[in-house]
Amino acid sequence: MEEISSGDFVAAKRRLSVIEKIPMLEATENSKKLAKALIVENAVPESSAEDALHISIAAVQNIDFLLTWNFKHINNANTRDKISKVIAQLDYACPVLCSPEELVNDK
Repeated sequence: MEEISSGDFVAAKRRLSVIEKIPMLEATENSKKLAKALIVENAVPESSAEDALHISIAAVQNIDFLLTWNFKHINNANTRDKISKVIAQLDYACPVLCSPEELVNDK
């Protein structure tokens, strides 16, 4: 919510209206611990703690897919395996990390 609320007021208002009816997932203590582990294990840089929290909330809440255009720290061929291993070490299943375009099925 914080991220999409920032920037241009008109664009932010449009983004917020799009997600209006989508249930929000909360950051639990378990997701905060997993986010910290992702950073400690260098799966996600410390400067991207918010990205680590996005990933961990999805993993802890057993979400199947985490859609993102963040190719730097989340949907990245060089980081996905490391992220998945850290999540598995803490007995969670890693969501599929992909862009919305990757999820689209033309059939």
